[in-house]
Amino acid sequence: MSQHTGAPELRGLAREPFTAWASEHLPGLGADWRAELISGGLSNLTYRVHGPERTVVVRRPPVGKLLPSAHDVGRERRVMSALWATPVPVPQVLGWSEDPEVLGAPFYVMADVDGVVYREPDQASSQLTEDERDRLCDNLVDVLAAIHAVDLDATGLRDFGKPAGYLERQVRRWSAQWEASHTRELRAMDTLVARLDAQRPSEGEVTLVHGDYRHDNTLVSRRQGHPVVAAVVDWELSTLGDPLADLATWLTYWTGRDDAGRPLVVGAGVPTLPGFPSADELAKRYAAVTGRDVSGLAYYRAFTDFRLAVIAEGVHARFLAGIASGEGYDRAGDAVPLLVERALARLG
Repeated sequence: MSQHTGAPELRGLAREPFTAWASEHLPGLGADWRAELISGGLSNLTYRVHGPERTVVVRRPPVGKLLPSAHDVGRERRVMSALWATPVPVPQVLGWSEDPEVLGAPFYVMADVDGVVYREPDQASSQLTEDERDRLCDNLVDVLAAIHAVDLDATGLRDFGKPAGYLERQVRRWSAQWEASHTRELRAMDTLVARLDAQRPSEGEVTLVHGDYRHDNTLVSRRQGHPVVAAVVDWELSTLGDPLADLATWLTYWTGRDDAGRPLVVGAGVPTLPGFPSADELAKRYAAVTGRDVSGLAYYRAFTDFRLAVIAEGVHARFLAGIASGEGYDRAGDAVPLLVERALARLG
C-alpha cells in the first residue's frame, strides 16, 4: 500500500487507486503527492496534483449522476492531443484512463501550464495595463481564429463532429438537456426554443469549434514582456460546427451581466475594465482577422445565451442535490431566467 503524509483526500480523486495508476503512467509523481481542486469551473472537475518531482493537472467528470453525452473528457483528451502540434496553444496530454477502478470515471492528465486565469477584475486591474488588456484581446482573437483555421484532415479531426446541421442539432441537444435537468417550469424557455428553430439561419461554414471559448478558459503568460495566451483549456464542448457560434459564445461571456450590472457568469466583471474592447469591437476584430461576415451574430448570441442558461440550470440542479464542487454553483440558478430573457430580446 502506498505511503503518504496524510494529506486530505479530495472528493473524486481517490488517493490509493490514483497513486497506483500514476506509478505506471506518471514517473516522478510519487506516492507523497498533494492535490487541490482548481476553482472557477462549473462543470468537469480539475485538480492540480503536486508531486516531489513534477506537477500535473487531472481532469474528470463531476461526481454524481450525469446527463447523457455531458462531461465527455475523452473528447477533450482527443482534441487536445490532436492540437498539440498546431498553432493552437494547448496543454500537453500526459495520460488517459477509462478504468472505473481508478477514479470511478474516465479521466486524463495534462501538463501544468504556467499562466494566469483572469476571472476577477482586481487581477486584471493590478496585473495588466490598459494597453496590455487591449493587446491581450488581439491575441485572444488570433487564437480563436487559429482554432477555426485548424486543418481537420491533418489533425485527424475530420470525424470529430457531423459536417452539417450544427445549429439544428445544437438546439435539439440543449433542449433535451433542459428537459433532463430543469428544476422548475419556465415558459419563456419553451418560447425561446420555438423561436430559435423558426429563425435559424441557413447552413454556414464548418470548422473546429471550442464550444466554450472565453477569457477565463485560457491561461495567460508573458512573452517578450507582453501578455499572451499560453494555453486554451476546457475543451468539453468542442466539436465541428459553425465558427460564428464559437465567437458568439465568447461574446456572451464578455457581456455576462444583466441590465442592472449583476454578474450572470463567473468572470463577467473583467471585461468592464478600461482598455478592454466592447463585444462589438471584438466581433469587428475577428471579422478583420478571418474575413468572415459577422452581420448575423444576433441569432448566434441568442443561441449561446440559451445554451448557457441550460448549462446553468444543470449546475443549479447539482447544487440543489448537494453534489456541487466549485465556485459559483450557488449563483447559477438566478442566472437562468435572465439569460433566457436576454436571448429572446436578441431575437427581436
